[in-house]
Amino acid sequence: MDWRDFAEKMADLARRLLAQPSPAATLEEIASAAVELIDGCEAAGILAVRKGRAVSLAATAGMVEESDRLQGELGEGPCFDAARRVNGDRVFRITDLTRPQPEWPRYAPGARDLGIGSMMGFLLFTDDQDFGALDCYSSRPGAFTQDSETAGWLLASHAAVALAGASTVDQLEHALETRHAIGEAMGILRERHRLSEEDAFAVLRRISQHHNVKLRDVAQNIRGQGPHKP
Repeated sequence: MDWRDFAEKMADLARRLLAQPSPAATLEEIASAAVELIDGCEAAGILAVRKGRAVSLAATAGMVEESDRLQGELGEGPCFDAARRVNGDRVFRITDLTRPQPEWPRYAPGARDLGIGSMMGFLLFTDDQDFGALDCYSSRPGAFTQDSETAGWLLASHAAVALAGASTVDQLEHALETRHAIGEAMGILRERHRLSEEDAFAVLRRISQHHNVKLRDVAQNIRGQGPHKP
């Protein structure tokens, strides 16, 4: 690990995080930065646990989303535990997931089926807020070293400060759900009415303004009941 180069990249990341236009974009930038900056990290995501439910806030690959979904369904797994602060641990590193994992007897076989060889994760927290866990994945056992863990901890510390300035976890989840709803509604309008992306968004905004309804609610209505006429 070239720590001078890493420090320069972290400084650049701090500026990038501050420049993000939304909490959801900040989350995605953090996950992408983990792949870019942490040796051995092939994919990354951010998992939060809200009222006992696992919420995937960001993911750089489908495998990460599947891992989050599996941990949520089973109610066990290293990322799930980290997000809930089980045993007070703020960092975890699993060297070889191809071996039995007594702490997660149901999750570990599923992780192996997903092609996960090793994992590492960090609680994203400030003094008064928890934002979930930043989780790093590799297809290779033994991919993460002590240097990887140090780099990840530094990244997670920067990320938590950026998130604290952006929003609370509830607002982050709400922002992500809003983005998905609007994106799906725009897709419906584009397909059924042959609209461009810009025109589809203009339709959503016009309906929102005309009926004095939040854009997210308009999008959910279109998803659930079919599109409005533009």
